[in-house]
Amino acid sequence: MPQVLEFKLPDLGEGLTEAEIVRWLVEVGDVVAIDQPVVEVETAKAMVEVPCPYGGVVTARFGEEGSELPVGAPLLTVAVGSGGGADEGAGSGSGGAGSGAGEVESSGNVLVGYGTGAPVARRRRIRPTALTAAAPARVPVAAVPDPGSGPAVAPVQAPAPAAAPVSAAAPAASAPVSVPGAAPDAVLGPVAVVSPLVRKLARQHGVDLRQLVGSGPDGLILRADVESAIRALEEGAGVASLTAVPRPEAVTESASGAVARQSAHRIPLRGVRGAVADKLARSRREIPDATCWVDADATELMAARAAMNSTGGPAAGPKVSVLALLARICTAALARFPELNSTVDLEAREIVRLPEVHLGFAAQTERGLVVPVVRDAQARNAESIGAEIARLTEAARAGRLTPAELTGGTFTLNNYGVFGVDGSTPIINHPEAAMLGVGRIVPKPWVHQGELAVRQVVQLSLTFDHRVCDGGTAGGFLRYIADCVEQPAVLLRTL
Repeated sequence: MPQVLEFKLPDLGEGLTEAEIVRWLVEVGDVVAIDQPVVEVETAKAMVEVPCPYGGVVTARFGEEGSELPVGAPLLTVAVGSGGGADEGAGSGSGGAGSGAGEVESSGNVLVGYGTGAPVARRRRIRPTALTAAAPARVPVAAVPDPGSGPAVAPVQAPAPAAAPVSAAAPAASAPVSVPGAAPDAVLGPVAVVSPLVRKLARQHGVDLRQLVGSGPDGLILRADVESAIRALEEGAGVASLTAVPRPEAVTESASGAVARQSAHRIPLRGVRGAVADKLARSRREIPDATCWVDADATELMAARAAMNSTGGPAAGPKVSVLALLARICTAALARFPELNSTVDLEAREIVRLPEVHLGFAAQTERGLVVPVVRDAQARNAESIGAEIARLTEAARAGRLTPAELTGGTFTLNNYGVFGVDGSTPIINHPEAAMLGVGRIVPKPWVHQGELAVRQVVQLSLTFDHRVCDGGTAGGFLRYIADCVEQPAVLLRTL
């Protein structure tokens, strides 16, 4: 009979621990090919399609659209091939587990654009035991019989009632045991935790997150909940007392205040918004930043751009944007002031200067603010940078950016002038050392060649990590940027 393989949510890289199911691409009963995308998920980095490394018939799906699953939780089960014997052993593969006999063909790929070596196909027969009958089971969305003539194919694990919370009066022997550093297979469903820092803190102190009742929105487990549990463990309170303490304001508030709190609209900090919140908060906590700014006459830069884009004929390339020109100016400035293309290694107490410039640029999308990265920008001209910015911007708006295209930046360019504002004090994109902010370019009165004239003026703001350089270096960098904006011919020295 067919083997039933369980495909789990793979490790999506970059330290991501969970993903939200945005859209299922297959239904129960559908026939899928090897490496066919089966679900679209949204992580804190990007929206990606996850392919199934097996080919066969989908027998069950785990998780509704809009639900969040941790890495290692099951996504679906697939009935693959057929065989004539039985294997009494048990095992698990890289992407799932099988039952029955026969070799399973698998690509080993777990994410579009990424992959692993083809895993060794292992087989096992799932047999009910007292242990598996007592444990909470993963509940599939649906299951249907195999369309072939053989016996019906069931999901790997049958539905079972969820385990009840541990009470203080329960015997210690019946309480679930926290296992620090447990493998992903030990995860039996999503945990209401958004922040990887909270998970790390709990893991370091041996706190079982499944025994906590979060005090955040919709039961979200916060750092304060884990810290409270850690204190309880240190005081010898035991596992049975690991429940979150009700917030004082929830006990003392008036009836009208309770109604107001219930009617308030709550938006979970998860996905892209949660990732941005964590990164910005960390930047403010760890980086002693400072900001300097200058007004620059961009009239000559705008004229140079117009001249570039007016060149016709078959040799003419795509139009060069103002952002592409500013990006090229940034790479030239970073070559002169490499201190700002660096990061700080806190553990080693070292400043790490980076040889390549991976230039990030802020892009506002329907899903929130994202920062795509132009790789090796120091080796590109303005036209090449502009083409890559256009490609990444289109992918960002369509939600098709991969985690690799959203990480690894060394310097960020933020053009907030598109929102109609002149200036800002940018927050550094941790763990980078600086960010250049660009305001709108507008006609303003300006003294030009000793006379008052109307010129195209822009405000440039540089926020920098004061640990990597002093104000003299930051001021020199920003002044060089402004000189190139006012006199684009300055760039000829570095081209």
